[in-house]
Amino acid sequence: MNSKIRVTISYLILALDLLTIACSFALSTWIRYRNFRDMDDKISHFGTMAMLLVMCMLYTMVFDQNRDFLRRGAVREAYELIRLDAAVTAAALVLLYMIKTAGAFSRLVMGYYVVISYFAMLFVHVGVRAAIRRYFVRTDAATKVLVITERAGADDCIERLRRTLDISYRIVAAVFTDEDGTGEKISGVPVIASREKAAGIATTMQLDEVFIDTPHSSQSQLEDLITGFSDMGVAVHFCLEPGGVRFADSRVGMFGNYSVISYTRGTGRNRGLLIKRITDILGGAVGLVITALITPFIAVAIKLDSRGPVFFSQVRIGRNGRRFKIYKFRTMVRDAEEKKKELEKDNEMKGLMFKMKDDPRVTKVGAFLRKTSLDEFPQFLNVLRGEMSLVGTRPPTEEEFEKYNAIYRRRISMTPGLTGMWQVSGRSGIEDFDEVVKYDLEYIDHWSLQLDMQILFKTIGVVFTGRGAE
Repeated sequence: MNSKIRVTISYLILALDLLTIACSFALSTWIRYRNFRDMDDKISHFGTMAMLLVMCMLYTMVFDQNRDFLRRGAVREAYELIRLDAAVTAAALVLLYMIKTAGAFSRLVMGYYVVISYFAMLFVHVGVRAAIRRYFVRTDAATKVLVITERAGADDCIERLRRTLDISYRIVAAVFTDEDGTGEKISGVPVIASREKAAGIATTMQLDEVFIDTPHSSQSQLEDLITGFSDMGVAVHFCLEPGGVRFADSRVGMFGNYSVISYTRGTGRNRGLLIKRITDILGGAVGLVITALITPFIAVAIKLDSRGPVFFSQVRIGRNGRRFKIYKFRTMVRDAEEKKKELEKDNEMKGLMFKMKDDPRVTKVGAFLRKTSLDEFPQFLNVLRGEMSLVGTRPPTEEEFEKYNAIYRRRISMTPGLTGMWQVSGRSGIEDFDEVVKYDLEYIDHWSLQLDMQILFKTIGVVFTGRGAE
């Protein structure tokens, strides 16, 4: 399982287990006494519930109870929950006897609790797994995998991965290293390129990870492929013993049930990324409330200033090639995209981005919105939905993305943001796209929660002073 997803789901299941235990204990108490007043020793009684919660937390963390949650079938899940319920209950009872309060606690309540908590947790786990399965099937959140293998073993490789990877993964394409199978399908997976063209084709596709299984080729023989994908910010899992290539962070682990060495460039700090996502949700919610308050006033100003809609939307490229619609308050004339072609010759930006100091397409109200960054507020919806982050890299347009090379592509190995390192470094002062890339890659390579906070505070200063606004 993708480690970031695994950590998130582990914490989610633990939180739900604790809630289920508390509710099951309360229900057991109610069944026994028909109220919460008549137990002999209320402190000991509800102290027992606290013990159960602590024991559940300790058991889950010590034994990493939820590490393979999405891989477990119904029978395995039922067995794991029997172990959890038995261990938690036994530990709590032992503690009760050790502190000599067991005599004041109703054994009937514990009997009810053991049965109710087990079936309640089983129901919750099955329901959560079904919901997560639907989520990955119906959305674009699944980890996209490219399989690079040899023609003879391709079917077996893909089928084995499907059996052993959990539902958070989706095999999207394949490449043969020993022949050109472009246009074929292997176990329903399209072969997209020859070995020589694989990295180039993959540059502009949705891709998170690469799995390489080539029994007759060593790492050194495939160094160009591993280096190419690593430079894009795509994780590479090589199915052989460690050795050979030394250019990125590497670790030995499992991919499905294959032993692999994995090469990655990027943050690798999953708990920090989880906190970042929680911060994005909170920040996105607050930002949307502010957006709702200011929208009526901005909408009137936009309508009075020029014809056209209040909001502007455009397809942008998100993390690892995912497409999404970005939302802003409209700051340009209605046919701005068509007029852009006529203004290409006046582009003041070297490289793939377009920028003009006195862009004739920008309306009077639009100029004010851009200077104050008010036009960006609708993007809090993108942040709340997980398509963007409060801090990140700049999301490119589809037109830009189609021209990316491997180095540029690594910019999208992290979720794009409302603001970022290059924005607070003088947005209007940067005239070379390669400089934007430099700032974005510096952010990715040195990412931390502290860096995000620094950029957010700098952004507030930039907005209030108007320094560097486009």
